[in-house]
Amino acid sequence: MQLTVEVVGEDERTVTVADDADYAAVVREIGYSPHEVTVLVDDSPVPEDAPVETDHVRVLRLIAGG
Repeated sequence: MQLTVEVVGEDERTVTVADDADYAAVVREIGYSPHEVTVLVDDSPVPEDAPVETDHVRVLRLIAGG
């Protein structure tokens, strides 16, 4: 399955994942850990273990500080 991944504030890229992939697999495919981002579909967050059911997602990097 191919989908477009927009990393908010950075870039947009096309990735290929297995047809039964979850959103964590998409995140790993673009080089991030599921613990450092939130995946948005139609501007709503989705669980990392949910199956991918769209062809476009937005990835929002989380920032932690101290």
